Amino acid sequence: MPEFGEKAMNIQKASKMVTLRAMPAKSPIGTEHEYSINDKNYRPLAISDKILKQISGEVQYEVPFGGIQVAKELQKHVLELIPATPGSISLLEENLYHGLCELYRATNYEYGFLGLGMHPLLTLDQTTYWDHDEQEYYQAYDRIFNIRQHGWLNIQALQINYPYESPDDLVTMFNKIRSLIPYMVAVSASSPLVEGKTTSYMDNRLVYYRQNQAQIPEICHDIIPEKLDCVEDYVRINQDIYRELKKCRGEILCHEWVNSRGVIVRFTRECLEVKAIDEQECLHSDMAFSAFLLALLRSDLVLEEEESHLLAMLEDAMRHGVAGMRPELEKLFWIAQKSATKEEMRYLPVVAKRIEEGCLAEIMVQKLKEGGEIEPMLAEMEWCLKENRPYSAEPGRCG
Repeated sequence: MPEFGEKAMNIQKASKMVTLRAMPAKSPIGTEHEYSINDKNYRPLAISDKILKQISGEVQYEVPFGGIQVAKELQKHVLELIPATPGSISLLEENLYHGLCELYRATNYEYGFLGLGMHPLLTLDQTTYWDHDEQEYYQAYDRIFNIRQHGWLNIQALQINYPYESPDDLVTMFNKIRSLIPYMVAVSASSPLVEGKTTSYMDNRLVYYRQNQAQIPEICHDIIPEKLDCVEDYVRINQDIYRELKKCRGEILCHEWVNSRGVIVRFTRECLEVKAIDEQECLHSDMAFSAFLLALLRSDLVLEEEESHLLAMLEDAMRHGVAGMRPELEKLFWIAQKSATKEEMRYLPVVAKRIEEGCLAEIMVQKLKEGGEIEPMLAEMEWCLKENRPYSAEPGRCG
């Protein structure tokens, strides 16, 4: 890593701050991974129900398969892979990759699966939403928000479920994750293309995500949640959301999962669910960013806390990826190394490479600027997922 620039010290500038104090190792985490289903030309296929029936014998919303859980998502061209149980990041990777390989075999390698924060080529006429069970929820969402838009039908996230041990622990961890969101977005952005074209953003998933429920803006709150002083603060936030939903006859949506900020509390699972990170190109990269976050949460660190500043940083991260805050990310990486476990250290080189080369979105955009074509690049991304190898900026390489 190069020396940290003077700009990196802005991470400790004299405004309201949150201190990340050293924390003990936590219980096993859980992760959730979303992959699009594609034909040989990388056109999305809205056939998640067909595949779930193929591997289980009937259409179900979630099935045990290959030692993991394979589930539907709202968008019918996406499948979600979930570990059967929480675990260490290396155990999660091993189990999930085994399940993914079994999924390829069970479908006779007929389909290509892709990670990334959005499907780069999808047009809205190529997909739809799940049309089997749970229709009452989707119909309510559609009536209030119109789910026939990219912010609903074309988003893929890596979700990290981080356990808390007490109400005080919940509040502390929530506020730490809140302040880390802009940095995690910058280094993990992987959605630079919308309907086959680059935009002015590296993270288009969050561009669409933050406006997909604009009729009730407090549901997403521009991705950065409010700082908590106590658990009751979060309960009041959810109650306010429920109150607005009821005004729109959306009582059926009044559950903890309706909150769509970049990190939410799942009281029923006793965990914090991080939702701000784009899905990556392979499971190893997903686990690398999980390791980066875990190491930072265990560290002594002072970070920005003021909401207006965090929102400005997030906008910069969404637009520019690593390029907007490389010195700060270099400093964070150095801190993460000091607090990482031996297991986490095995994954951090992936993050180091992304800080050096740029996030996946930056690498993709640069490759296209140099004359590369989208379909061959997607073929490489599919190969990375299938072989569980991170993508590299080197021409035609998965690391």
